[in-house]
Amino acid sequence: MKTVKIAGVPEHFNLPWHLCIENGEFEAENIDLQWTNVPEGTGKMCQMLRDGETDLAVILTEGILKDISAGNPSKIVQIYVQSPLIWGIHVAAKSDFKTLKDLKNKKVAISRVGSGSQLMAYVNANEQGWKTDDLEFEIVNTIDGAVDALTNEKADYFMWERFMTKPLVDKGVFRRIDDCPTPWPSFIIAVREEFLKKNSKVVEKILEIINSTTTDFKEIPEIDKKLSELFNQKAEDIKEWLKLTQWSQKNLTEKSFNKIQNQLFDLGIIDKKSIFVETVKAL
Repeated sequence: MKTVKIAGVPEHFNLPWHLCIENGEFEAENIDLQWTNVPEGTGKMCQMLRDGETDLAVILTEGILKDISAGNPSKIVQIYVQSPLIWGIHVAAKSDFKTLKDLKNKKVAISRVGSGSQLMAYVNANEQGWKTDDLEFEIVNTIDGAVDALTNEKADYFMWERFMTKPLVDKGVFRRIDDCPTPWPSFIIAVREEFLKKNSKVVEKILEIINSTTTDFKEIPEIDKKLSELFNQKAEDIKEWLKLTQWSQKNLTEKSFNKIQNQLFDLGIIDKKSIFVETVKAL
């Protein structure tokens, strides 16, 4: 049995991994795939890849590309979710903020430095024509930390995946002011370079197994009910999310890679560009 550590956020996008593990599909190929939920998100997973705490990560595209450009020696082996991630822009339900304009020069709650919640605040500011240098951040670690920060006015708004945050909107904890979809694919699969060099066939097999599940994931009988129960979501929200979500079984092309990097560079999220052949590995 080959032990492989993998990390990802505890969100509905990753249910296919849990189904494969529960069904013993990795085990059948002599792979002991050990999943770690990382509610802190991409910034934390970048650190885990650097520190060897995980071998693989299902991670936000912009976050890992930023960290690779800053020296993280991980490689991208596949796009996991092709569709954009829809970030909801949330405020405390009782706050006076009503429109996006009201959030100019206000403090943003972020899970940690380098996280999607921080990087997307730059994307949103840029789209609104705000100076990105003026953005102020409050580190809150998790969504629970964001609830505390917004409720107690330590921060003014928080960007997080719209559907995962919807239960807090339904409960009247947060109010969603607007959405900000990523201008690139949501999630990619990254692998520690050292692990990939020694175990490329194992990684190839892992991708083969997960891809066969994501290809038909939407066709699984009553999958919407399962998702709804597991993630405390309303049935109609899950149905909409399933309609909008498109998993991928392909790797990043050089054209897409360059386009995403150029966008990140123009936004000031990265200050130097990585080389495609050194970053993206075909298996």
